[in-house]
Amino acid sequence: MAGTDGAAAAPPTSATISFFVHPDRPAATAVLERSQAWLVARGHRASVVPADGEVPPGTDLVVAVGGDGTMLRAVDAAGGIGVPVLGVNVGRLGYLAEVEASEVEEALDRFLDGTAAVDERMTLGIETVSPDGTTAQTYQALNEAVVEKTVPGHTVRLAATIDGRPFVTYAADGLLVATPTGSTAYNLSARGPLLSPHLAAIVVTPVSPHMLFDRALVLEPTESVAFEVLEPRPAVLVVDGVTVATLEPGWTVRCRQGDRPARLVTLGGRHFHAILRAKFQLADR
Repeated sequence: MAGTDGAAAAPPTSATISFFVHPDRPAATAVLERSQAWLVARGHRASVVPADGEVPPGTDLVVAVGGDGTMLRAVDAAGGIGVPVLGVNVGRLGYLAEVEASEVEEALDRFLDGTAAVDERMTLGIETVSPDGTTAQTYQALNEAVVEKTVPGHTVRLAATIDGRPFVTYAADGLLVATPTGSTAYNLSARGPLLSPHLAAIVVTPVSPHMLFDRALVLEPTESVAFEVLEPRPAVLVVDGVTVATLEPGWTVRCRQGDRPARLVTLGGRHFHAILRAKFQLADR
């Protein structure tokens, strides 16, 4: 699903707001305390979701206060029940966050009065498949899935198929599959292409490939890509920055467009190209 420019969010009369907060950043704690006081003074409810916790039933909005990692954890927790997420950046790059710490009250006010919008972003659906063809685990990612080596100084070998048809066997430090939103994350470091987050596409980028074919691929969102781990070494699967599985030879990771989009609150003032210009300090020649 391609991202939308944002449908207006329906204004709740008395809202329940859940916060995901980076535990090691005093600035994030300060934003939380300020936001909670602001909400309670206006008759709303505010709670904090513990690390690896679940979003409480009846939540109208999830607020992620931290960097992009905090935002990814919040999106993962909120995605299953369709709750929109507002990102507040107190980190460094903050590609995913919609507002800075000084703008949080304005953003909450916009959401609560219905003038904010909800932007839908494509996600990845990820499966680990055992050698006998049984699906073992499923995951959803906003940014990327990475299959990478476990042994320093050695590569991992991955046999890639696209829609069930053999493509190529990679020898590399790893292989990542990214969404357009995730194209500015690990994919960027691996010299993959940058895509507008409102596209629907799957990006496949090798990490430090030890082979002649070293190009990234941009696939249609309807295509499915899979990687079988080959002998002699295992690999690990990392989903949105979290290691979720160790894969012995014979195991496969399958990626396709996710069943549910991520829902991000937007105020309409951020544009992809302007964000790139600001984050990379691009200047006119």
